[in-house]
Amino acid sequence: MTRLVAIQHPDAGITLISRWITGSPERSRAAADALLDVSAADAPEAELATHVFEDVDGAGLLIHGQWTSAEDHLAFVREGRSARVARIDARVPGIERPGLERTHLYRSAVLDTDGEADVFVVTSHDTGGGPEEQQAWADARAAALADAGHEGLLAAHFHLTVDGERVVEIAEWSSAAAAADLEAVHGPRVPHSRYRLYGRPRRAFVTTG
Repeated sequence: MTRLVAIQHPDAGITLISRWITGSPERSRAAADALLDVSAADAPEAELATHVFEDVDGAGLLIHGQWTSAEDHLAFVREGRSARVARIDARVPGIERPGLERTHLYRSAVLDTDGEADVFVVTSHDTGGGPEEQQAWADARAAALADAGHEGLLAAHFHLTVDGERVVEIAEWSSAAAAADLEAVHGPRVPHSRYRLYGRPRRAFVTTG
């Protein structure tokens, strides 16, 4: 399966991470197809890439969108987002969209460059206090994961929210990961969701690069 580093666009000035709640695997796949189809048809140049991850239980999607800048994305929100959403909702009514995280990729901790990613685990950690606290938390977390040597953990990518409040961590795990290692890293006290990249890489819409 495609590794996250392979879909990280070098020109991305902002990464938007959002969750859609659909309620079933069938609706999730229909919503993913609708988003990718509509995005490919109406994307502005500033939308560099959109990738879709499907919740392992099929109840929802994670949308990973990369844009040239926050300003360019906000211009699209004002001028084109409502029409895009309407076209998607016409195909799959009733999608819940709790909101999105506006982030910048700060750093990655790659522990295994050759393994194939099977599951992507996404967690959001409240850090507060601004960029320095976000960076310090991400640095400490990256070091702890590298030292622990959990079986099947391939990498972790740390996105800082632009409001300075949170770090969104996307961890890549191989199929060799043991339940105990997943539990040790993400634990019951930290809400997390597990995803797989939807379809083959060709299903990911990319405008340039």
